[in-house]
Amino acid sequence: MNTEKSGKGPVQVPGKASLRRELLAARALLSTEDVTAAATALAAGALALPELADARTVAAYVSVGREPGTRALLDALRERGVRVLLPVLLADNDLDWAVYGGAEHLLPAGRGLLEPDGDRLGPAAVVEADAVLLPGLAVDGAGMRLGRGGGSYDRVLARLSATGADPALIVLLYANEVVARVPVEPHDHPVDAVVTPAGARRFTA
Repeated sequence: MNTEKSGKGPVQVPGKASLRRELLAARALLSTEDVTAAATALAAGALALPELADARTVAAYVSVGREPGTRALLDALRERGVRVLLPVLLADNDLDWAVYGGAEHLLPAGRGLLEPDGDRLGPAAVVEADAVLLPGLAVDGAGMRLGRGGGSYDRVLARLSATGADPALIVLLYANEVVARVPVEPHDHPVDAVVTPAGARRFTA
């Protein structure tokens, strides 16, 4: 779910913009078969993480296009009895949340996104999550995540920090998207783990 835009428009940071272009160009070359195969491996790898194995509530997102696939993972979590929260993009680019009720309860929304049709729980619902799956384009060896350009998920992370919530932060990526270094800004926050089709990697502070 590519929703990282601020009310003032995307923020272009030197280094980040070129890295985003490079990674998006690589994703554009993936075939449908590549994306499907990767999604299966990502679900298996993510489900093996203790952070998800023990979670009762997981905040996630619906992948679109050639993003690393999340739909198999969403269904598997739901079948486990996990309460899965999905984002609903608000007019100011903040995120509301609703419970995932299955693929048949996803509706087309703006910007090519899919959103749940359930009752809106409010932006603060994310603080109830034991784990949060974050969309991204890359992560580096320190766990720093490169997002789409600044806004929606920065607000989510700030909300978690402000309330003292400390869920596991997990990003799903393709193997080539684990890079040597991501350009960092003061507000950027490291993730706890990355899952690629090749396996999972954890980061320490």
